[in-house]
Amino acid sequence: MADTKKSEKKFSTYKGRPLVRCNDEIYYGSMEEPYVIRMQIKSKKDVNGTETADKVTVQLMATDPYLSPRKQLIKSSEKKGLFLAMDIADIWLERALANKM
Repeated sequence: MADTKKSEKKFSTYKGRPLVRCNDEIYYGSMEEPYVIRMQIKSKKDVNGTETADKVTVQLMATDPYLSPRKQLIKSSEKKGLFLAMDIADIWLERALANKM
């Protein structure tokens, strides 16, 4: 008997929110919510033979498809390393969703 349910894609999560990576772009949050974070890895460095993110641009973006791309961008910052980028991304997203800016 075939399963008639749609197969849902399972995403990695961070603090309970979806985390999706495509090459050097990482999206944090759900597109169904009013805001999402986009992180772009701008440069990488070699640490003990492992390539790690060095400079990461963090952007808080509105998910409203009717806004112009310029108005979708709420905040932007550049951080050194993925850890600091994820830290500020979580803070910004948490605050934006709590306040509904």
